[in-house]
Amino acid sequence: MNNKIIFVLSGIGVAIGLTSAYLSGVEKKLPIPVFNPAPNPYQKGIYANGMIESYLPSGENINIYPEVAGVVTHILVSEGQKVSKDTPLLSMDDSVQKATTEQLKSQADAALAMLEELKHQPRKEVLEVAKAQMMSAQASFNSAQIQMEKQRKSSELDPQSVSKDTLDNAINAAKVAKANFEVAKKQYNLTKAGAWVYDIKNQEQQYNALYKSYTAATALLSKYTIKAKSDGVVLSIMAAVGSYMSPQGIYGTYTGDMNPVMVMGSLQNQLAVRCYIDEILVPKLPSTARMQAKMFIRGTAVSIPLEFVRLQPYISPKIQLSNQRTERVDVRVLPIIFRFDKSDNINVYPGQLVDVYVGEK
Repeated sequence: MNNKIIFVLSGIGVAIGLTSAYLSGVEKKLPIPVFNPAPNPYQKGIYANGMIESYLPSGENINIYPEVAGVVTHILVSEGQKVSKDTPLLSMDDSVQKATTEQLKSQADAALAMLEELKHQPRKEVLEVAKAQMMSAQASFNSAQIQMEKQRKSSELDPQSVSKDTLDNAINAAKVAKANFEVAKKQYNLTKAGAWVYDIKNQEQQYNALYKSYTAATALLSKYTIKAKSDGVVLSIMAAVGSYMSPQGIYGTYTGDMNPVMVMGSLQNQLAVRCYIDEILVPKLPSTARMQAKMFIRGTAVSIPLEFVRLQPYISPKIQLSNQRTERVDVRVLPIIFRFDKSDNINVYPGQLVDVYVGEK
C-alpha cells in the first residue's frame, strides 16, 4: 500500500516537473513599448538632459522673491495670467510700516512748518510789540532825562533846594532809563532782522533729514506690494493668503525647502530649452556656427528641431533638474540654450524635462 502511494506521488512530481520545464521553455512575448526611446538623429550626436523654459534674451525664468518679510494678505493674479510691467502681483500686511511712514511724514511736516516760520520772520504783530516796547522805553528815558535836568538846574541855582541824594537818584534813574531804551532798541532791530541765518540752515537740515527718512519709509512701504518687473505671464504661484514669506522665499510644503514666491515667463511665442552637456563630452561639441539639436518629448514619439541661441561659457557642477537646491552630483556640465516656436498641437510647458541630441549641420 505504501509503495503504491509513493509511486503515485512520484508520478505527480514528474508531471509537475515536465510541465514547469515546458512552460519555462516557451518564449514569452515582450510587451509593446508605449513609445520608443529617443533615437539619435545625428551620426555623432551628443545626448543631454534638457528643461523647457520661457525664452528670454538672457537668464532663465523670472523667479520673484520679496524684498521684505511679511504675511500675504492678497493674491492679485492667477496662474497663466498675462501681466504688464508694474502690475501688482500680491500684497503683504503693511500696517506697521504704514504707521511708521505716517509718523515720519508728520514729523517732516512739523519741521517744514517751523522752517517756513523762521523764513517769514519777523511776524508783523511781534515787530509791532517790539516797536511799542522801544517807544515806551524811549519815553521813559526822555522823562527821566527831563527830571534829571530839572534837578540839576535847581541845584545850580540854589544848592539848598535839592539835596545831593535826590540829585544822584535823578542822575541814576536817567542812566537806567537810557540803558533800558538801548536794550529795547536793539531788541526791536533784532526782531526786525528776522531769524538768524544759521537757525534757518539748522532747521533746513532737520527737515531734509526727516523728509529723507519719510521718503525711505515710503519706498520700503511700497515693497509690501510685489509688482511685475516686466511684461510676462504668471507660470507658478507658491504663496497663499496667510502664509509667511521672507527675502529667502517661501517654504515649500512638498519640497521642504525655500522656493520663489512666483515664477514668471515671457510673452513671446517661443520657448527655450536649457541643455546640460557633460564636461567629458564638451570637446566633442561642434562649433556654435554649425551646431543644431533636436528635442524629444518624453512619453511620446514627438520630436522638435531646436535653434541654437547661446551657451554659457562656464562649466559648473551639475544640479539635478528635479530639485535644483539640494541634490548635487560630482559631475560638471556646460549649459547650452536652444529655442523653438510654440505649437498649439503640442502641449509643452516651462519646467518640463526633455531629451535632447546635439549634432552638427
